Amino acid sequence: MRRVRVSSLQSPVHKLGDTQMKLTSKFRFATATLSPQLSLTADPEMSAEPPIQLIPGLPDDVALNCLLRVPVKYHLSCRLVCRQWHNLFSGKSHFFTLRKTLKLQSPYLFTLAYHRCTGKIEWRVFDLSHLSWHTIPAMPCRDRACPRGFGCVSLPESGSLLVCGGLVSDMDCPLHLVLKYDVYKNRWTVLPPMLAARSFFGGGVIGGRIYVSGGYSTNQFELNSAEVYDPVKGVWDSVASMGIHMTSSDSAVIDGKLYVTEGCTWPFFSSPRGRVYDPKPNKWEGMAAGMREGWTGLGTVYDNRLFVISEYERMCTKVYDMESDMWDPVDGPPLPERVKKPFSISCLEQQGRIVVVGRGLHIAIGNIERSLDCSKSCLRKVKYTISWEEVEAPRDFSDLTPSSCQILYA
Repeated sequence: MRRVRVSSLQSPVHKLGDTQMKLTSKFRFATATLSPQLSLTADPEMSAEPPIQLIPGLPDDVALNCLLRVPVKYHLSCRLVCRQWHNLFSGKSHFFTLRKTLKLQSPYLFTLAYHRCTGKIEWRVFDLSHLSWHTIPAMPCRDRACPRGFGCVSLPESGSLLVCGGLVSDMDCPLHLVLKYDVYKNRWTVLPPMLAARSFFGGGVIGGRIYVSGGYSTNQFELNSAEVYDPVKGVWDSVASMGIHMTSSDSAVIDGKLYVTEGCTWPFFSSPRGRVYDPKPNKWEGMAAGMREGWTGLGTVYDNRLFVISEYERMCTKVYDMESDMWDPVDGPPLPERVKKPFSISCLEQQGRIVVVGRGLHIAIGNIERSLDCSKSCLRKVKYTISWEEVEAPRDFSDLTPSSCQILYA
């Protein structure tokens, strides 16, 4: 047997858990050489130790730029690589804040969905760059709330999502509730309530301020009131009355004005009503006849024009022309059959894409191309063409139905 001689000059042996025990540099985990704003750990003692590379062979700024592009669905696996990777991928708030600092924001589709059997409400987030899903913390709302009673709006550039109002299904009681989700904090906060409890109302964002109008009050009474929320001041204020009592099936903001439609319901016993609000003179006016009668489905705004997927015209897409007060067909195939009603719709304005989420959270992405129609010698009219790309949802989503979808950049 070989004998090993231990010198008395060696460092004393510490028991496991000794607070004064120090690891040799070979096993130390330290922060990358980054600016204080991009620090991957909050431990001041560790920051003084010699750094190790995030990815061997790459400068830390390049490595960080690569890691911040990893889809959220892989974050759990990435945490197991090393201490630094664990610090980077341990929380969505820290991860997305770093992305914002380095200007790496990309679009995410936030979908409010409910289970068609249990009625349970949940938010699912779709990464439009990597075509993958992840979740966010549960929304703190009342049990048995009617998902379609909420009004959802987003402030895409600031990464904020607001959920207003709603309806308690078993009590038929509207809510004043206002909730805000901040993607850079990855948490929900409660904001000051609306002045009037309402559900099934119209809403939109104009100049960074959130406008809501109409909807149902207690005992299914239709409201004619409208109000606005200032995120900077954190207060709600009343605006001019709509002039008529009505609910809203859809709404849109076009050229700084809020358009609210009652929607078409079969059978068509009466013409649908619609109102238009201009915040500059604080005034409501009637919607043009052609617009309100042709708004036969959910719509979204692209190129400052209203695009609607018509539920009564084989799910084809059409676009509204303000000058002629007419609807023009958009060339291209109808919405893919896999994306079934009820669905929600949103738009990537900068990329010229329409995103539609259907039952089971199947997604169709419509790519819009813009051209000039020179077929008529006297008129050069803008012509639009759409092509669809399908994204199949996981089987686990088969019982989920979308209620609303909003796009945020993070």
